Amino acid sequence: MGKNINIAVLPGDGIGPEIIDQALKVTEAVCNKFQHDLTYEFGLVGACAIDEVGEPYPKATHELCMQSDAVLFGAIGNPKYDNDPSAKVRPEQGLLKMRKELGLYANIRPVNTFPSLVEKSPLRAELVDGADFICIRELTGGIYFGRPQGRSEDGSTAYDTCIYTREEIERIVHLAYRFAAQRRKKVTMVDKANILATSRLWRQITQEISAQYPDVETEYMFVDNAAMRIIQSPKNFDVVVTENLFGDILTDEASVITGSLGMLPSASIGVHTSLFEPIHGSYPQAAGKNIANPMAAILSAALMFEYAFVLKEEGALIREAVSACIEAGVVTEDIANGQKAYKTTEVGQWIVNYIDNKK
Repeated sequence: MGKNINIAVLPGDGIGPEIIDQALKVTEAVCNKFQHDLTYEFGLVGACAIDEVGEPYPKATHELCMQSDAVLFGAIGNPKYDNDPSAKVRPEQGLLKMRKELGLYANIRPVNTFPSLVEKSPLRAELVDGADFICIRELTGGIYFGRPQGRSEDGSTAYDTCIYTREEIERIVHLAYRFAAQRRKKVTMVDKANILATSRLWRQITQEISAQYPDVETEYMFVDNAAMRIIQSPKNFDVVVTENLFGDILTDEASVITGSLGMLPSASIGVHTSLFEPIHGSYPQAAGKNIANPMAAILSAALMFEYAFVLKEEGALIREAVSACIEAGVVTEDIANGQKAYKTTEVGQWIVNYIDNKK
């Protein structure tokens, strides 16, 4: 019996529309294969929303997201705002507002290698082959949201505030342990408890919660050490959980293990609707050229089937199709390694054909 799959589609800026177009085609192919009833509606977000309606996350987009079962999202960002420090309204504010209003408190980024891409990693093959861990980053607290934030009247001093509450920490640490219990049963909590008061609260609460999960091993690591260890021994990690700023940096660092940012999906789990997006940015230099790697967006659709709709087989089929596509050498220029580079649309179509023809 098929399910009703009702999603909001937010292509966003830069390469967002091109990669989301391919992810949507793959989603349609999977729904046809498994006889699910797919409905979707497009919404504005980011710089394109500012240009059209004057704000980066319009009310209409929020209402659409709230009425949907999941959100498939492309990318946000435009150089005209990046290069203007005085701009009052920025595309990235839309992303922060969306996270806050949808209650997206946890960003989940799987980091794993594809056998045929191990050689593309900047790290030695024996270090990365078989690496498979999940980074869980807190998304709605910490220094990105803490107030007061601003500059002194004369503009010569700036300040940010890092704030965390017990509730914010507890819900994400529990999430990390639940994930670890279904995997290799190890949680690494990353903090800076030797310096920061917020980190000491994270560590105290994690110690309390760890007692409720006796089968899961708990490891505590300072963020500077974690930054080294992710590169030196990525296979030693299973589930990494950390606060917003540290998570932002460590997940981008971890992403290079795979050999391309264009390969990494993510899920943002919320109290309302969950959101699925590739971790790369809007890559404006490539926009409209049909050269962007759509695989991270397509793999984000796989996470959407698994996490939002609990459809494991569907997610597994998408991953299998992506892996087969790489094995066949049908890849975009970022991972082509001097071989033939295929267009965004050609990669998407190959994956759709694989799904259509799968017995």
